[in-house]
Amino acid sequence: MSIEQPNPPAFAAEEIETGESTRAARLKWVVVVDTALPPGRMVNAVACVASATGVAIGGLLGPDGADASGRMHPGLPWAGCTVLGATAERLANVRAKAVTAEGVWLADMPLSAQTTRVYDEYLSTLAGTEPADLQACALSIVGPRATVDALVKKLRLL
Repeated sequence: MSIEQPNPPAFAAEEIETGESTRAARLKWVVVVDTALPPGRMVNAVACVASATGVAIGGLLGPDGADASGRMHPGLPWAGCTVLGATAERLANVRAKAVTAEGVWLADMPLSAQTTRVYDEYLSTLAGTEPADLQACALSIVGPRATVDALVKKLRLL
């Protein structure tokens, strides 16, 4: 049985306001990571869920920019991204709420993604993991600002 993600939220072209504060954006993006992970695994988990998010959320990345020499640099998330820390228990709690929250898109990085070296093995392990047994290392959450704020209330900024 598969659980379908809702259509990912996206920014319409007229919403992309790169000259405004990130707090003016309709959608909020947060990454929540297990603070008990060793630093390298923590950074890996954040990078992996951020990568999935950049691909999935339309309009999230701003335009490319040139430096003073004219060399181009790829666009970055114009709406910002807040990285927060949580215990494994709190991370699981946030994930459970995010899965059912209206208008929220979620990318997670299960522990099995960091303990396998072959992607097909990860997919096989994931297929045999019940949702209640999923141990997430990190979550990437995008959705309406108020909804996301409620999901991550009182988590600390890393």
